[in-house]
Amino acid sequence: MKIVVFALLNTGLIVLFFYLLRQRNLLSFHQGGRVWLTFLAVGVITLMDQYSSIFYAPAEAFRFIGSSAIIFIAVTSLLVRFISTRLTEIAEVLERHDLIGGGVYSFSYLVLGPMISFVAVSSIMVDYILTACLSAVSAVANTASFLPLSHTSFLIAVLAIIWGVAGLNIIGIRDNARFTFMIFIAAVFAILNLVASGILNLDAGAIGQLHLSTTQTIKTVTTGSILQNYGNFISSIAFCILAYSGVESVLQTAGFVRSWKEIRKAYLFLALTVGVITPVVAALALSSQIDFKAHEGDLITYYATMLNGLPFGLAIAAIASFTLTMAVNTAFVASSELMERVAHRYGFHWLIATNQRQSLYRIHLASAVFFSFIIFLTMGSQAELANMYALGLLASFCINMGSLIIYRYFKGTTEGMTYSTNRLGTLILCIILVSCFVFLAIEKPHATMLWASVTGVMLLMGFLVAKKRAPELKQLEKGDSEMEMILFLAESKAHEVHLFFRRLKETAKTKGYNDNEAYVSFYSPRLGNLPPKKAPNHFRFPLTKINLYHRIVAILRVVEYEMGDRKIVVHFGWPMSSWLDRFSVGVMVYNLMKMPHLFPNLDFDIHYSKGSKEPGRGR
Repeated sequence: MKIVVFALLNTGLIVLFFYLLRQRNLLSFHQGGRVWLTFLAVGVITLMDQYSSIFYAPAEAFRFIGSSAIIFIAVTSLLVRFISTRLTEIAEVLERHDLIGGGVYSFSYLVLGPMISFVAVSSIMVDYILTACLSAVSAVANTASFLPLSHTSFLIAVLAIIWGVAGLNIIGIRDNARFTFMIFIAAVFAILNLVASGILNLDAGAIGQLHLSTTQTIKTVTTGSILQNYGNFISSIAFCILAYSGVESVLQTAGFVRSWKEIRKAYLFLALTVGVITPVVAALALSSQIDFKAHEGDLITYYATMLNGLPFGLAIAAIASFTLTMAVNTAFVASSELMERVAHRYGFHWLIATNQRQSLYRIHLASAVFFSFIIFLTMGSQAELANMYALGLLASFCINMGSLIIYRYFKGTTEGMTYSTNRLGTLILCIILVSCFVFLAIEKPHATMLWASVTGVMLLMGFLVAKKRAPELKQLEKGDSEMEMILFLAESKAHEVHLFFRRLKETAKTKGYNDNEAYVSFYSPRLGNLPPKKAPNHFRFPLTKINLYHRIVAILRVVEYEMGDRKIVVHFGWPMSSWLDRFSVGVMVYNLMKMPHLFPNLDFDIHYSKGSKEPGRGR
């Protein structure tokens, strides 16, 4: 029976990959004078990171929550799929604002500003550092299961992997994707044969263990108070999140693909592959009769040896080492893309110089040096690295979800976006992720110290750099000032002056204009170039550290003081957005209702022109 199953499985895989390898532009293609990666290439590069988690995450989860890890790894997989839909939404938002790639850094920069964005940089860099270090250590640990190594030899092998992958990245991203795909093919054969063997070898003891795990999990989240059950759920998810590290890397590498739609396809590809395989492999291995304490570092390879003997175990160990090496590669690729965005934004062009193969070789060399330093600092301890790992990942998730909630609060879904997710679901995800972060921050003081230290250093550097080199400083200087508007209106001999507050897209370009009217619009300096002036009486003011309402109040105070001898009429458009779609519209209208009390000498008008097609007027 087993031979027949293996024959059918492997024949089907051979036919599938033979068909795929015959396709043109399977992994990359030339367009517009550069090389673009397909969704499959980006998905496979990230898959190597998530797939490699199979070889260490189940044992780490079992160490903390026991057999409940079987169920919670599957539940965490579903949670990560929901997170990936939000990351897809963020990818479209970034593309709409011409912020391609950069992931959590670019999005937090757009929504929260430069200082918080450096917290995002530090969080995701901690994640990449530990991805590379933990994966390299685990790769050698799986090999050492059959070839015992001294501690010195162990460290040398780990450093050889790190520097070897650095060389692979210096060769160039296209060759990198092809090589990764070859490893992916071998990994698919190995892991599906492992799953088939595990299913065929299920016995009464394994099924009983699966039943016990289900019962124990239900008891964990149903037998206490609401707070206790929620705490147990959060702690279990926090210990299993390690199994799905790297999910943010797809968004981080969006600069390598043509559009956000490729990102959506890549996340779907990951959901249908590692999103299914990881819980299945974890369930099969953790339900078997293995001394887990003795095999924390090589759980899956030892399980494979139990199923089909030493040759199969050696094959799985080899695949484990290769896939874990590719997880190191993912850390190099994603971290280089992140650092490129930061360096480009703040003018450190010497750091992002490329070689003939368009590789960011200086960043790759610097990353290899830093990864090596962390290996020496921890002496290659897998347990120590694993304890630190999840905190940075959760921090980046929290910043992404929080930024998305804030962005949708102010923008709604009326921007012409084709992909949007449920905002209540995003809020629930954010609460769960923040709870996991707080739990791990308390439970893992070493991880908290590392994350806080790197965050503190990045904030200090960010403050010093942003103070002098922030690109938005130039955009602030280009904007109009209140006095320019006052001088324009002062030239009018009319007794009345009119101020019209309009969004940029609602301020139409006109050939003629009244010299006693001023149209006021606001823009974000973080979005790039200053919006064009649509008429001589159109004034553009930057939004900086204060919110829109207080910015309007500040302008009105200046106008009231400088032009108190004239009748001042303030006009706002009629808000068309649904309060449910954009709750901030309701808050803004509530704030506008205060203005007649703040400015009793001014006249206020909220107006809607019949037949107007301007969407969402009045913001």
